[in-house]
Amino acid sequence: MLDFVRLEADLDQEERMIRDTAREFVDEHVKPDIGDHFEAGTFPTDLIPKMGELGFYAPNLEGYGSPNVSETAYGLLMQELEAGDSGLRSMASVQGALVMYPIRAYGSEAQKEEWLPKLGEGEAVGCFGLTEPEHGSNPSAMETRAERDSAEETSADPREPTNASRDGDGYVLNGSKTWITNSPIADVAVVWARDRSAENAPVRGFLVETDRDGVSTNKITEKLSLRASITGEIGLNDVRVPEENVLPGVSGMKGPLSCLTQARYGIAWGAVGAARDAFEEARQYAKDREQFGGPIARFQLQQDKLAEMATQITLAQLLAYRLAALKERGDMRPQHVSMAKRNNVRMAREQSRVAREILGGNGITTDYSPMRHLANMETVYTYEGTHDIHTLVLGEELTGIPAYE
Repeated sequence: MLDFVRLEADLDQEERMIRDTAREFVDEHVKPDIGDHFEAGTFPTDLIPKMGELGFYAPNLEGYGSPNVSETAYGLLMQELEAGDSGLRSMASVQGALVMYPIRAYGSEAQKEEWLPKLGEGEAVGCFGLTEPEHGSNPSAMETRAERDSAEETSADPREPTNASRDGDGYVLNGSKTWITNSPIADVAVVWARDRSAENAPVRGFLVETDRDGVSTNKITEKLSLRASITGEIGLNDVRVPEENVLPGVSGMKGPLSCLTQARYGIAWGAVGAARDAFEEARQYAKDREQFGGPIARFQLQQDKLAEMATQITLAQLLAYRLAALKERGDMRPQHVSMAKRNNVRMAREQSRVAREILGGNGITTDYSPMRHLANMETVYTYEGTHDIHTLVLGEELTGIPAYE
């Protein structure tokens, strides 16, 4: 595998083990069938518990079954999963960085004990409800609202507490979220909504079990990218949740944005894995494919493409490893992550296209990975903060002037 400046020579034993375990898992359980899943628009749900058994969900957290591995080890895990497919890394990233992380960072002890072990083992699936149909890049304008529950009627439904226990002691949620990875198969959603019962209507986080009355999780179909991923919506129609389902440790946009920083860190690593896999496929093809009396790898044009691909992937690897070092010692800032996510995804988008060129007409089939990675990168380029928004984040950091206000 491409590691031109031997960055992996400095890995410790645990990091090597996690890298090798993930790589073996992808080779044996993902790559043989992922092309078929991409073509069919399905996610290999049978892998969810297997990934849990291997500790692929938020292993960089501490306690409640998580081993607190290094940030480099976590990055390597995301890299190897995305070398299989972006849909696989997305599932693990959402489960860990967007669901388990906020529960671990902002949840009550009861919430942590109830959800973290189940989510970590893959016994339960979570999703993250932030993006709305009318509010993507500007989540602070969200319209989903939470209001104190003042209902008078009683109910025998176990998901609807009796009037005596819920009157004024819970919330009613209304609104809609879209482009939510995992939502059609999720057991719990971390939903961000404005608390209309409080002064200035701060954003609060709510743990919403998807089997509650009024919750719908329709699947989004007919996607042309990230097809081997389950994407859906979250509809909230007078959904009642008790007070104990509110994340008590955070209020305001810091909550969802801190989660996105964790997820974007994984994306910066994952994109390297997709690009590396596309490179390896193209390199092998160029050595095997014969035209004009020999392998096409002997031609200067093909060698130029391979040399540039290797260089750009190596530069992205260096940025990812530096980001891990900053994160490990507590010096990583959201702007650092914006640069890494922006650069590495753009790199993967461009280099997977070049890899497809090397494969010629054969490269447009699901028998080879570059075209699939290229299609997936169109989504990764847009989600978790679009390329343009991360550009403006960096612009503000460099000039002190926010361009989006």
